[in-house]
Amino acid sequence: MIVERVNDEVVIRLPKFMNFEAVQRMIDLLSLKEATSHSEATQEDIDKLAKEADRGWWAKNRDKYVK
Repeated sequence: MIVERVNDEVVIRLPKFMNFEAVQRMIDLLSLKEATSHSEATQEDIDKLAKEADRGWWAKNRDKYVK
């Protein structure tokens, strides 16, 4: 693995035998970090949003699981 800084970027070179799925998961994590880097949301805000999403999902899908 080679990591180098080129101008305003960090370039990571990986050998071709690396597990592509693992590399994709790493890229997804880095993308998430980049997308949320300027967020001012607190963990409490995120937890509240997650609970609201769960309630909404359950309301829409309850009939599929409860007979």
